[in-house]
Amino acid sequence: MTFIQTVLLAAFAGATIFLGLPVGRLRNLSKRAQVMLTTAAAGVILFLIWDILSQAVEPVEAALVDARSGGSVETFASYAFVLGATLAVGLLSIVLLTKRLRPAPEAPFDPRHIALGTAIGLGLHNLSEGLAIGSSAASGATQLALILVIGFALHNATEGFGIAAPLTVGERPSWRFLALTGIVGGGPTFVGSVLGYTLTSPILSVAFLGLAAGALIYVFNEMIAVARRASEPTWSNVALLIGLLVAFATDFVLVAAGA
Repeated sequence: MTFIQTVLLAAFAGATIFLGLPVGRLRNLSKRAQVMLTTAAAGVILFLIWDILSQAVEPVEAALVDARSGGSVETFASYAFVLGATLAVGLLSIVLLTKRLRPAPEAPFDPRHIALGTAIGLGLHNLSEGLAIGSSAASGATQLALILVIGFALHNATEGFGIAAPLTVGERPSWRFLALTGIVGGGPTFVGSVLGYTLTSPILSVAFLGLAAGALIYVFNEMIAVARRASEPTWSNVALLIGLLVAFATDFVLVAAGA
């Protein structure tokens, strides 16, 4: 697969995130429906946190096993440090960003802050997905690269819903804002494919995954806080479970297809 073909396919995989964004413009929903949309999105985010951390920890554990067998302890230490540091940076940087965006500490909650934080976290996640597409194509594993493109395209379609669901509360977002979140969330898939095609760095992948997990942990916490304020515990948890199960089901389909 050529470089141009790879980046075009990666751009397609990232662009499917736009499919779920129009949900953010839905209005005249009941409070229960708004809460269920938000917590269903939180279920998708919860799955992504688990999935991202699983991928990030895998090379760290592999380095530890290698160190126990006489390999380099420094490699394990560097991988573990990068994972811990990027988790902290990903989480705390989103906290600081949203604090700066809020005009005053007593200012009312703005769902756009959650949407933007979600887009940033997903963008970092998709950067690592782009790395996987690019490195597979560069190594000659064309079939694997194509399967990854299809799989990531399906995942990104559900991730767009995760960005947009909190926006059903409050002022209707503009199409420009939705486009911005789509670019922030999906665009890094293209960038990652360029980097993955030209270089291979496991520790770089760990860093991007750590940043993404940290950002999404903040987003998940904020989504649950929104649902808790709505005082709909039963329906909130039902929707959370549905979102989580749908995300797992999508992943199982991709694994069955060989992704």
